[in-house]
Amino acid sequence: MELAHYNHSFSLRNKMARLIWNIVRLLFFRLFVSRLFKKWRILVLKCFGAKLAWSCHIYASVQIWAPWNLEVGKNSSLGPKVDCYNQGKVSIGANTIISQKSYLCASTHDYTKKDFPLILKPITIGNGVWIAADAFIGPGVYIHNNVIVAARSVVTKNVDKNTIVGGNPAQLIKSRSFE
Repeated sequence: MELAHYNHSFSLRNKMARLIWNIVRLLFFRLFVSRLFKKWRILVLKCFGAKLAWSCHIYASVQIWAPWNLEVGKNSSLGPKVDCYNQGKVSIGANTIISQKSYLCASTHDYTKKDFPLILKPITIGNGVWIAADAFIGPGVYIHNNVIVAARSVVTKNVDKNTIVGGNPAQLIKSRSFE
C-alpha cells in the first residue's frame, strides 16, 4: 500500500468551510461554556448548516467536524467532550442523550483497495436513546428507538429498538419493556 498519493474526496470548498468553522468554533462556540449560551451555540451551528431543534443542548466542549452534516432533534443532548466525526451525516432523534466523551464516526476506508479510499457512512440514532459515557458508534450504524448503549461500548452493527447493548463489540444485554 502506498499512501503518499492518497486521493481524498473533499473539495476545496469543503476544506475552506471547515477552516472557517474551526476558527468560528474556537472564537464563538467553545468559549461560551455557560448554559446561558445554549441557544447561542445552537445559532452558531445553524449558521453552518446544522439542523438542530432549539430545545437541544450541545455542550461547548463538543467537537463537530462538519456542522452541515449534523441533525439533532428536540430535547436531545451532546454531552461534554463528545467527538462527532461527521464526515458523513449524523442524525440524532428527539429526547436522546449522547454522554460525555462518546465518539460518533461516520466514515471509514475501504481497506480492500490499494488506494484506501474514504467511504462516508451515515449514522442514525433514534428517539429516546441513551449512549452512555465513552461509547464508540461506528460508521453506518443505525440505533433504533429506546436503546441504551452501555458505557465504553463499541457499536459496529445496527441495534434493534427497545434493547440494552454493551461490550466490545456491543452485544444484546437485555430487552427493555415499557409497561
